[in-house]
Amino acid sequence: MASTSAEIEQLTSGASNRIIPILKTLRKCFIFVLSLFLSLLLLLRPRRRVLPLPSPEEEAGPAAPSRRWRRKMAWKLEEEDTARRRSLAEGVEIGEIDSRWSSFLFYGRRGNALFSRSWLPLSGELRGILIIIHGLNEHSGRYSQFAKQLNTSNFGVYAMDWIGHGGSDGLHGYVPSLDYVVSDTVAFLEKIRSENPGVPCFLFGHSTGGAVVLKAALSPSIEDMLAGIVLTSPALRVKPAHPIVGAIAPIFSLVAPRFQFKGANKRGIPVSRDPEALLAKYSDPLVYTGPIRVRTGHEILRITAYLTRNFKSITVPFFVLHGTEDKVTDPLASQDLYNQAPSVFKDIKLYEGFLHDLLFEPEREEVGRDIIGWMMKRLDDVNGSAAGLW
Repeated sequence: MASTSAEIEQLTSGASNRIIPILKTLRKCFIFVLSLFLSLLLLLRPRRRVLPLPSPEEEAGPAAPSRRWRRKMAWKLEEEDTARRRSLAEGVEIGEIDSRWSSFLFYGRRGNALFSRSWLPLSGELRGILIIIHGLNEHSGRYSQFAKQLNTSNFGVYAMDWIGHGGSDGLHGYVPSLDYVVSDTVAFLEKIRSENPGVPCFLFGHSTGGAVVLKAALSPSIEDMLAGIVLTSPALRVKPAHPIVGAIAPIFSLVAPRFQFKGANKRGIPVSRDPEALLAKYSDPLVYTGPIRVRTGHEILRITAYLTRNFKSITVPFFVLHGTEDKVTDPLASQDLYNQAPSVFKDIKLYEGFLHDLLFEPEREEVGRDIIGWMMKRLDDVNGSAAGLW
């Protein structure tokens, strides 16, 4: 039992409130200087002469096999890792869930295979469908208990692992563009709606997944497909540690997109007040716990800046939920979204003292009931309107 306590302590950090801020400041300064040095080094290095594409004769030359071998090995390693993660995803323990559940591959806009799941009630007519878009570095299998709770209220549930996450294609933890995730989310929504004609659909997004859902719903054509969206701890108004970091991030994301800054790893920030849930998350092999990759970090800054500029363009019905003690995303940004968005049907709930992963807090059942209650209220509003969509 002592080893478990030590592991939890390592994840949550219990160091002195006086010492830690000083150490963090020194570490940030070091990272900033190192980043600036590397960016200048990359900018000032001699430009390589662009060579024409090799001819068939040159391709057959002695250097060609080496280049082809390196490319082939890189692809092979990535494919092997994807196959390993997909096998793990298929074997995720769903538990005793009183529903019909399955997993399948969905092919996104660029033909990439995305691991997906569904949980459907054993009987009864579907009230609606909730499509889950998970947060950064996690995967859809973590939401099985929430899916069970939804099924008991006759809501069907579908979920999709992003590119580079869970059992989906791509380098683990690497997102070349969050716009790819947005377009895959839209395609997934279209697929689910086509297979369930006439059933109202909701989109759910957690953290960065909330930013993805919100950007997708900014399109009027997508908004028309939805009864509403639910956002838990959405990643809004995310800012870099220093303005210079934000300035050089686009450069680094182009020249070294997969590079990892060890100082950017926020694994130590507690995301739940439930020690078992916290330990389960960080010991899950499908949860990426490595340092964030440069391109992935830049994409988060980019999408959140875009959304912050467009709060007043959001008209989709939404329900935003946030913990007041969240140290990963900003609950005040969720409040600003609620205040500024002109949506006619909108609600917000701030949970006093709760952390980031609301559906993995000790009060997860309460959070689930709040979400179900809001969706039912929204469906009553739609069905009671003469201009209802369904």
